Amino acid sequence: MNKLIVSLLLTLGITGVAHAAGDATAGQAKAAVCGACHGPDGNSPAPNFPKLAGQGERYLTKQMHDIKDGKRTVLEMTGLLTNLSDQDLADIAAYFASQKGSVGAADPKVVAHGEELFRGGNLEKGMPSCIGCHSPNGAGLAAAGFPHLSGQHAQYIAKQLTDFREGNRTNDGDAKIMQTISNKMSNKDIEAVSQYIQGLH
Repeated sequence: MNKLIVSLLLTLGITGVAHAAGDATAGQAKAAVCGACHGPDGNSPAPNFPKLAGQGERYLTKQMHDIKDGKRTVLEMTGLLTNLSDQDLADIAAYFASQKGSVGAADPKVVAHGEELFRGGNLEKGMPSCIGCHSPNGAGLAAAGFPHLSGQHAQYIAKQLTDFREGNRTNDGDAKIMQTISNKMSNKDIEAVSQYIQGLH
């Protein structure tokens, strides 16, 4: 029983390891350079740069550490995090997490298929629904570090799913959840889910 509890806690990432508490007020000034691509409040106007507004602190902090440590390659971020401390990253994450995310519009031609996959998965392919980790409204599960998706740019989501599928992005943890799921998705599936997420609110 104890092994089961420990396993569940580790799966959710609830450990005794202390993390720096982020300060959103301090993070606003530190995030100024981020605004060039992600927008001053984290609502990126460019579809190839992710919206960070409303994203969970834990997820943002992990991604910044992974990029800084070379576990996730994002060419546009090269060198931008090198001189930032753990506290700086926590503050930036807290700032973007405190902002309100914007929502786009889904392509009506593919949104029904996207909703079907997001909410129900594809049993024939063994693909689970997205709502198990990202919730029915796309809010994610901040405590577990599962990202907020609703309103995210379709172009960005499609690239991430494709990168997971093709092995170009591998920082989804030891369980390789996103790599496994994306391997079951066709290009049409990826387009449909991405469009649905863009309009999800």
